[in-house]
Amino acid sequence: MAKYAPMMEGSPRQVLTELQEAKVLRAILGERQLDEVLVDFWMNHFNVYAQKGPVRFLLGEHERAIRRHAWGRFEDLLLATAKSPAMLFYLDNWLSASPSASAGGRGPSAFRRGRFGFGRPGRDAQGRSAEAQGRRRGLNENYARELMELHTLGVDGGYTQKDVTEVARAFTGWTITGLRQGRPEFAFEERLHDDGDRVVLGRRIEGGGEREGRSIIHMLATHASTARFITFKLARRFVADEPPPALVDRAASVFQATDGSIREVVRTIVTSPEFLAPEVRSTKIKSPLEFVVSAVRASGAKVADGRDLARRIADMGMPLYLQAPPTGYKDTAEAWVSTSGLVARLNFALDLAAGRVGGVRVDAERLASGGPGLTDALAARLLPSGLSESTRRTIEGEAAGLETARVAGLILGSPEFQRR
Repeated sequence: MAKYAPMMEGSPRQVLTELQEAKVLRAILGERQLDEVLVDFWMNHFNVYAQKGPVRFLLGEHERAIRRHAWGRFEDLLLATAKSPAMLFYLDNWLSASPSASAGGRGPSAFRRGRFGFGRPGRDAQGRSAEAQGRRRGLNENYARELMELHTLGVDGGYTQKDVTEVARAFTGWTITGLRQGRPEFAFEERLHDDGDRVVLGRRIEGGGEREGRSIIHMLATHASTARFITFKLARRFVADEPPPALVDRAASVFQATDGSIREVVRTIVTSPEFLAPEVRSTKIKSPLEFVVSAVRASGAKVADGRDLARRIADMGMPLYLQAPPTGYKDTAEAWVSTSGLVARLNFALDLAAGRVGGVRVDAERLASGGPGLTDALAARLLPSGLSESTRRTIEGEAAGLETARVAGLILGSPEFQRR
């Protein structure tokens, strides 16, 4: 019961607000920054949308499951997300059943509207039928498709539509119990399962209830296409939008040689020559979350309340837990480099340094102490990698007569600070 305590109190909006604030505060205050980077990476890889039904109430345990396996074997992480009530609900697999399944029993068709405003399968919180929502009862292929396209093999992983259908059949009966009681948990319902032998990616999967889904999880997690797809995304996250092919090849080999050890793959990437190569240094653009967190940490701000910070991140185009497509938020420059986005970042930087962000306090005068000049002193504290000459000239041209907070804001909003 304790792990789902947030479900037992608070309005849906309050729950989401507290989740967003907690994510920001953890990223700012946490001492294990690489943990937070990797968890954020996996939360986007296994994205769920908080506004769908009760997903916001299920998000806490979904993220905890990811945290437990973020550094472990990829197969264990994949299985944990496959059994996550948030994922089961978001991609409708909790409704997926053999067309010949009976209507009785304890499965999803027996659920009734509960305290969280969602009802039995086929009806949403407003009581609309499955047909009115455009959803078909019976076999649902949503999770099977995203499992192969987004979670494992990648869009070019070599699977067919028939593979999608066969995987969907294997995952029928993977559902949720305890929604009405506020204690949602994964359950396998034999009555809903489409049992029988099937062929996926040219391999025969023998019938056997829940074991079929587990066999497919193992097959996909250990597939060569998965090794390359996952390591490409990790290299893109840590190195460059277009990571060096040789690095991806080495990391994929490590993935396969270590039974999908995420720790060893990340170690390979961050200790590689490519990771520190001059041609990729400071080429990655920070996401809005990374930008806000890094600005707060660099400025030494005291944070008493993270709600306004979460709102500012949303204003920059990244409302936390609210990316509707299963792709999650993008990790490349084109997603974040826009006129409106950069203006929002500069405005935030100026407001942060001037003390105009709710619940956050910055001592700009302390940041400027101990340096030969205002711009140099602030840059040394806020941006140790240094300002470009053009940015320095621009700021120094305006610095005369400006308040310390204004100069600090200009440095935090500079092009150099936008890069990882």
